[in-house]
Amino acid sequence: MTHTVVSVGRNATFKEIVQLMQDWKVSALPVLEGEGRVVGVVSEADLLPKEEFRDDDPDRHTQLHRLSDLAKAGALTAQELMTSPALTTRPDATLAQAARTMAHAKVKRLPVVDELDMLEGLVSRADLLKVFLRGDDEIAVEVRREVVAPLFPAPGPAIRVQVHDGVVKLAGRVRDTSLIPVAARLVRAVEGVVDVDFELEAHAGLAADGAGRP
Repeated sequence: MTHTVVSVGRNATFKEIVQLMQDWKVSALPVLEGEGRVVGVVSEADLLPKEEFRDDDPDRHTQLHRLSDLAKAGALTAQELMTSPALTTRPDATLAQAARTMAHAKVKRLPVVDELDMLEGLVSRADLLKVFLRGDDEIAVEVRREVVAPLFPAPGPAIRVQVHDGVVKLAGRVRDTSLIPVAARLVRAVEGVVDVDFELEAHAGLAADGAGRP
């Protein structure tokens, strides 16, 4: 996450918000009160109704179905503009959890808050994508240590781990093919993994039920 975060108070004016977004090249600002408790978020989407309805007289259908947008069109401060309560995430949330929250809510950024809702930082889509810059060698080391060693320990058959452009390939023979789907889930959970491929089959003399790509 980014620890340096530009934010506004409840009384920040519409123009101040627009200027901050422009200066900092951001699309949303946390709204804070007190010592830094997050009480809402103002985004570009919250600001746009003022322009949309600037010279328009909304019809009855619009008045009935877009009351919130019409209210924001007349808003002057962050208190009136913000979406509250703010959609946030915790410092110990995984990247996958943060990504799911962003995807479901269709937002580009999430304030990161502690148990008292005090602002600690901000995580963006760009932050989440940085994980895919992780090196193949580093990913391979973690897969061997965190997945292969616990699931397929010595003195069993050696499992080969290869990583190319973030795609992990596991090859070899396993004593228990029921562990292959488990390995698939664990490998995909490793940060930086783009995809997983398997060339695993049962060790000689054991049934191979589940070999191949899960």
